[in-house]
Amino acid sequence: MDIVKSAKNIGTEIEKGTQLVSKKVAETFDNLASHLPFANLAKKEDSSFHVEVDLPGVKKEDVDIKIEDDMLVVTAVRHFKNELSRENYYVCESSFGKLERRFMLPESVDTKKVDASFEDGRLIIELQKTQKAKPKTVKIK
Repeated sequence: MDIVKSAKNIGTEIEKGTQLVSKKVAETFDNLASHLPFANLAKKEDSSFHVEVDLPGVKKEDVDIKIEDDMLVVTAVRHFKNELSRENYYVCESSFGKLERRFMLPESVDTKKVDASFEDGRLIIELQKTQKAKPKTVKIK
């Protein structure tokens, strides 16, 4: 009987551990998602792409844009204010530290023609299509 009781206890402990791990994984993904900067993506009438990434509290010099293979990678760092540290906050819903967003680019994007500007905490990126991918109008004779 002790073996059966021990097996049940072990089963109960494993179940509790599994629930705890599931909860921690969910919390981690919730936390990760809350630190992703918001973004707006649009396709313009001329077939170019327009990307806006919200980076409030980030300085222009703390933003980095790279194109790696078929990915647009936006990385930024938001620093704590000088007069406050982590220990001074009672509630801190803003994310501080490294922020990153990745966007899969279609093959039609000309990676040599990328323009970016930064204004009022908003990064604006304009991506052009390759000449080959741009729509062509055919005149009827």
